[in-house]
Amino acid sequence: MIAAFDVGYPDDGSAQAAAVVFEHFFDAKPRRSYRKRIVHVEEYVPGSFYKRELPCILELFSEINEIIDIIIVDGYVFLGDRPGLGKHLSKSLNSAIPIIGVAKKYFAGSNPVEVKRGRSKNPLFITACGIKPEDAGELIASMHGSYRMPTLLKEVDRLSKARGSVPGRFAVDNP
Repeated sequence: MIAAFDVGYPDDGSAQAAAVVFEHFFDAKPRRSYRKRIVHVEEYVPGSFYKRELPCILELFSEINEIIDIIIVDGYVFLGDRPGLGKHLSKSLNSAIPIIGVAKKYFAGSNPVEVKRGRSKNPLFITACGIKPEDAGELIASMHGSYRMPTLLKEVDRLSKARGSVPGRFAVDNP
């Protein structure tokens, strides 16, 4: 199974971690969706974004029931020669699961694989660990959707930003 994660930050200082779990990169719908509100969140520190986002992802990851073979994060695995969110996540998981980072903006000094999808002139920037970056780029290119951002990555972004009460977590099965 594949899990894509994103974290949103409502105005109240909390975080909302979201994940969609799916079987194939070409799937149009997730097998299951997860969302969890996290009350205690680290302050944003420029250059150390992972310190804010990583604990949220790990907390939600611990509640996922499926066996995850690949993880996708919104951001970079490597920031040039420094570890990014994805690499820190990999270390936290003892490098047991390949991580693919999908970023919308170029980070100077990084060496991402650029993937153009749909009619967009702007690429997605792909970095990875535990899988060749070129292979990761092909997998992201193969994802469902005719726009720059694959359908399921749009969905996890939407879940991370969704308004409304989340009294802990929820998981929704999609047959």
